[in-house]
Amino acid sequence: YAGLQELGGANGEDLKETLTNCTEPLKAIEQFQTENGVLLPSLQSALPFLDLHGTPRLEFHQSVFDELREKLLERVSAIALEGKVEERYKKLEDLLEKSFSLVKMPSIQPVVMCVMKHLPKVPEKKLKLVMADKDLYKACAVEVKRQIWQDNQALFGDEVSPLLKQYILEKENILFSNDISVLHNFFSPSPKTRRQGEVVQKLTQMIGKNVKLYDMVLQFLRTLFLRTRNVHYCTLRAELLMSLHDLEISEICTVDPCHKFTWCLDACIREKFVDNKRARELQGFLDGVKKGQEQVLGDLSMILCDPFAINTLALSTIRHLQDLVGQDTLPRESPDLLLLLRMLSLGQGAWDMIDSQVFKEPKMEVELITKFLPMLMSFVVDDHTFNVDQKLPSEEKGPIPYPSTIPEAFTKFLQENRIACEIGLYYILHITKQRNKNAFLRLLPALVETFSDLAFSDIFLHLLTGNLTLLGDEFALEEFCTSLFDGFFLTACSRKENVHRHVLRLLLHLHHKVAPTKLESLQKALEPTKQSGEAVKELYNQLTEKLELRKPSPAEVTETPSMELPLPTVPTPASR
Repeated sequence: YAGLQELGGANGEDLKETLTNCTEPLKAIEQFQTENGVLLPSLQSALPFLDLHGTPRLEFHQSVFDELREKLLERVSAIALEGKVEERYKKLEDLLEKSFSLVKMPSIQPVVMCVMKHLPKVPEKKLKLVMADKDLYKACAVEVKRQIWQDNQALFGDEVSPLLKQYILEKENILFSNDISVLHNFFSPSPKTRRQGEVVQKLTQMIGKNVKLYDMVLQFLRTLFLRTRNVHYCTLRAELLMSLHDLEISEICTVDPCHKFTWCLDACIREKFVDNKRARELQGFLDGVKKGQEQVLGDLSMILCDPFAINTLALSTIRHLQDLVGQDTLPRESPDLLLLLRMLSLGQGAWDMIDSQVFKEPKMEVELITKFLPMLMSFVVDDHTFNVDQKLPSEEKGPIPYPSTIPEAFTKFLQENRIACEIGLYYILHITKQRNKNAFLRLLPALVETFSDLAFSDIFLHLLTGNLTLLGDEFALEEFCTSLFDGFFLTACSRKENVHRHVLRLLLHLHHKVAPTKLESLQKALEPTKQSGEAVKELYNQLTEKLELRKPSPAEVTETPSMELPLPTVPTPASR
């Protein structure tokens, strides 16, 4: 209450001094009340009336104080909107100057904070006082904090860091969710739904219209992406921009050179397909990067590295390849397909570009277009041929088995070319979703060794396990399980904990479909080691519990005694 003295008001110390130095305490108290009470003549005669009703003076003064404070808060908010800009801010600055000394007084603090909130530029001296006091800093509005943060990157980083960790954790929790479904997976929520998430909304509020803070967040995201290679930071970069777009924050959207490109790509992600019109728009943005502005390619590549963008581009590529098969057209003759590959290449090269600071589009390998994609198209043709052959009458049908071998070049492409690997993996997801067991088993061996172990990445395994639920009945077959588990999953389980988790997720969902003998051997193979993390141990325990529940009880296993009585032996009558 020290600030009251500065404003000419009495405080507790004054009362203490008055009572210490007086000869008649009651008269001194009465005088103190008269001098410091509500100076309204008509009130003096009414106060005894309250005394008759047993209403304490404290309660009366508190209610008057609360009412006045509410009126003052309303008036401050009104001043912030009325009159000329210079005049209104001058009034607020004067009010702040008079009231700031009471900022630590809990009952007055909301008024001081309200004045600061409505000032676009709080005096630096007062900002420093707020920043130095933890309680004041915590109590001030986000509008005031923005003014503190824009000149204190470290403090802003401390505020943002827990949100970024929370965001990554949320993404990982979705990828490792025990709910395995082909219909509801990581990519199911629409972009607009994702942007309503807690972290994106909090960051959007913290940034407001402040370009400097927006740039700081982008720098944090770039730094973390470089440090961790975690592509979810790329998703957040796009989501944050589109969240500001939704709120029509033109102050930021107009200065971010990626805005229109991201907006167009966002519409494609919503449809999970890049149509011809939007393809032209996206190409226009890429072609429009002028000399001297190449640095924007770093941001565009990060937007394209977002898994939701990669998913849309890869799905569109597979769809285009199928269309080309029907049109008897080669990949190199399709401008739309070449654009999709260009954007995939830019997205997949994001980390290298930002790390090296060499801002130019990566060169497309010619063999990707002239050899790899035609090879994928030949797989589509193999499927069509086999399906037609199966439908022919038995007398016309030749003994044509499904092709079991894969070209060596296909495996090599998946090992050495990132774009080929990404498209190859999405083709495998496509055939799995179509329940094409033959094609899946044919291409599965190529996944054991892929570029940067992409076949063992969380996003691919999340999608693959979801799609495999469509082939649930095949898990009863020894050959299928051996190819899938022994030939693929178990090759990486011991060295990659995430693979171990995904296999356990799959078995938790489909264990009842797997042949008992195979299930038993898998249970032994998947037993956690001492080095295994808690998540693996927890999943394994859940699986063990489920399998225990399925085992028949000992009472069922023991043979029930026969109820039939043994027939007495009857001697054979002697032949006469």
